Amino acid sequence: MLLLAVDTATPAVTVALHDGESVLAESDQVDARRHGELLIPSVDRVLAEAGLKLDAITGIVVGVGPGPYTGLRVGLVTASTFAAVLGVPVHGLCTLDGLAYAAGTAGIEGPFTVATDARRKEVYWARYEDPRTRVGEPRVDRPADIAEQVAGVPAVGQGALLYPEVFPDVRGPEHQSAAALASLAAERLAAGAAFLPPTPLYLRRPDAQVPKNYKVVTPQ
Repeated sequence: MLLLAVDTATPAVTVALHDGESVLAESDQVDARRHGELLIPSVDRVLAEAGLKLDAITGIVVGVGPGPYTGLRVGLVTASTFAAVLGVPVHGLCTLDGLAYAAGTAGIEGPFTVATDARRKEVYWARYEDPRTRVGEPRVDRPADIAEQVAGVPAVGQGALLYPEVFPDVRGPEHQSAAALASLAAERLAAGAAFLPPTPLYLRRPDAQVPKNYKVVTPQ
């Protein structure tokens, strides 16, 4: 088994290689505006570090979000393209689940909350009983509206750091890690667990909208 994991659903452009037992190489860069520029060079870098070629990959793992439209699409399109070219499966995982798994490796056992920045003064978030067990589906909300639901438990993720009045006990990690995502995928593959399809989990409409009642101009 050789998994290539990518995630661009958050400001982190993160890539990792996993052989089913451990992480062979990883690259993490945080730049919310350069997902498209950074992702492929990151893939090249981790392959070179591991001394492998792309055709050695046996499966692709991709974070499906939730996340903002443009950045999220970069990772999903890249993952699906690699899978199609190589003839290998692509396994989708919730980005928040990757952060929760990483929290477990950092010593957080649960319960806790994962929150990422959704912009518009909102967060993408979910509650977890432990690093592998999410409670319910991911949601997008204004922090003040969920204060009672997240009270009394620690939180991880950049979204929590942005709103300390709602998330007073914030712990690491701050950003997504493809290494954690790959490790979670390897566990799930070994257990025969199901994955998500490689389609974007947006939770809300994109910023760009077709204007309503726009004026139609026809030639005279």
